[in-house]
Formats: sequence, C-alpha cells, structure tokens
Amino acid sequence: MPAPILPLIEAATLWPLRGALIGLDLGTKTIGVAVSDPDRRLATGVETIIHTAFKANAARLLLLAGQRNAVGFVLGLPINMDGSEGPRAQSTRAFARNFARLTDLPIGLWDERLSTAAVERELIANDVSRAKRAKVIDEHAAIFILQGALDRLTVLNAAVRT
Repeated sequence: MPAPILPLIEAATLWPLRGALIGLDLGTKTIGVAVSDPDRRLATGVETIIHTAFKANAARLLLLAGQRNAVGFVLGLPINMDGSEGPRAQSTRAFARNFARLTDLPIGLWDERLSTAAVERELIANDVSRAKRAKVIDEHAAIFILQGALDRLTVLNAAVRT
C-alpha cells in the first residue's frame, strides 16, 4: 500500500511523537535534502542529489531515511502566490505519488512559497559567490522548508498542550 500523501498537519498525526523527518526541495535539476533531529527542533542539510533516474533518486532518499531512522518526509510544494498550483506543483505531486509507492513513511506536503528566493537572499547577504550558491541552494531550501514545517508543528503541539 502506498504511503499517505497529506498536508503537513494531517501527515503529522500519522508520525510518532519522536523521530527524524526528511525534508525535500525538488528542483528542476536537483533534490535538496535536509533532516531533523529526532525531537524535531532543528533542520540540518544533508546533501543535494543530482536528478538521474527516478528509481536511483528514490533509492538514495530511502537510504538516507533509513540511515537516520526517519519516520516521515516533508516535501516542499511550490504553490503560486495566488494560491493556485502550476506545473511545478503538479510535478511535485507526481513525484510524491511515485515515491509513495516505494515507502510506507507518510509524506507531508508543506507550502514552500518563496523558499528558494529567501534562501538566495540570505546567501547573497552572506556574500556567497554565485557558483557556490548554485551548488548549495537546493539543500539550503530543503533546510528552510523543513525548519518552517518543524516550527509550525511546534506551535501546533504547544497549542494542543495548553
């Protein structure tokens, strides 16, 4: 049975209370990968995967998830500023459907509007060269996406406890 693909808040109900999450930023040529700590407080960059065949990319992601005892994935969904979904969002959903057939770990979709732009501004502010930015932008975007999702989950968990 394929893994469920749900909005972040719904996917979170399927994840155990502890356990690492893998954050993904699907670029056109690369996949940025980040991981959280088991308590889901901090996102850290793992690597940037250069797109090859889907099965090879998926195998690498599943290997990384296994190495880190991940309990789920957070996939950045590139929604347009007006809230609509364009070709990139459709491509991301297609990736999620195909990937879900290979894992039973729930996949949470997280609105990643402007994540790459925000990361690029931060890298420019830190005087990172254009060549270096190109190498790390998707990994840093994955960190940004995953940290945003972790922060949202922390706020929700705090509200539930009060």
